Amino acid sequence: MDLLNHDYYMDLALNLARGARGQTGINPVVGCVIVKDGRIVGMGAHLERGAAHAEVHALQMAGKNAEGSTAYVTLEPCSHFGRTPPCSDRLIAEKVARVVVACQDPNPKVAGTGIARLRANGVEVTVGVREEEARRLNEMYNKYIVTGRPFVTLKTASTLDGRIASRTGDSKWITNEHSREFVHTLRHRHQAIMAGVETVIADDPSLTTRLSVPALHPVKVIVDSTLRTNPESRLFNQQGKVILLTTEQAPKDRRLLLEAAGAELVTAGEGPKVDLPLALELLGKLEIASVLLEGGGKLNGAMLEAGLIDKCILFYAPKIIGGADAPGNFQFGGFERMDDAIRLERTEVEMYGEDICLTGYPVYGKEKP
Repeated sequence: MDLLNHDYYMDLALNLARGARGQTGINPVVGCVIVKDGRIVGMGAHLERGAAHAEVHALQMAGKNAEGSTAYVTLEPCSHFGRTPPCSDRLIAEKVARVVVACQDPNPKVAGTGIARLRANGVEVTVGVREEEARRLNEMYNKYIVTGRPFVTLKTASTLDGRIASRTGDSKWITNEHSREFVHTLRHRHQAIMAGVETVIADDPSLTTRLSVPALHPVKVIVDSTLRTNPESRLFNQQGKVILLTTEQAPKDRRLLLEAAGAELVTAGEGPKVDLPLALELLGKLEIASVLLEGGGKLNGAMLEAGLIDKCILFYAPKIIGGADAPGNFQFGGFERMDDAIRLERTEVEMYGEDICLTGYPVYGKEKP
């Protein structure tokens, strides 16, 4: 039997927050549970940027029971006026007696001031219950709100010998349907999906989210230095905005043609190749806080070599295909010494049928740009 303690109620709040992953834009996912006299009297989650925050939903449900209650919230209540009023003020006004917070908000506009305001108004505050779990839940928001650049998750699917296609280019399908369904869940949870123009030319992908339940479609971001994308490709015939990252060297006639097809062009550098660090900075200015990188080996390698990948999700099918010319999941110059290799930390392994999924966070030998 579960013990009724801080962890128990915070677990409920974390589950509420998890359910909203992918639909809050540049805002964090937050869950709130309000308890009084041993009963849960209110629950809520932040569901959409600009809409009511989790605390407000929970307080509305609690009604008069909010007075003297304990509120469990996965992220520090906000203390500033944004698109909505401060949640800390609302908790004070509703006479909540105690607030249990999983972690402090890294947003410079909050950063402890919400907690300080609650305490200054006589509300007892406990901080740090399930803190690490709450931080990882908002890892995309945490990076974006501090740096202004999106959190980049790399996803690859390869054979055991690291091939993303056969020597003839055949890649359907490396992994099984369970793995592929989870990839579509990942698309739902990211604001944008990034691929290279070579992938678009070779596969003509739609880059949409295809699940058995309604899901969100990410913005499609294509790295295309000279604008070789076909304006009649499936990218433009499916749901979701299309952004082409290009350079000043891109031909003017191609610019006009692709803009007429519906693409938004973002110029990142003089050329000949897209300046990837600058491209991410520009995507951040467009309020894209998370990117799922589904590139080919060259784009994956370039992003990794530049230190721009924050998280790796690597699927391995129990297959060996060989072929010296078969494309690999990472193609870049490489390192001379094994000690210089980029390693993954905080690794986790899951199984999707017979497929292996390894998740980890890259550790770079030099400070990331």
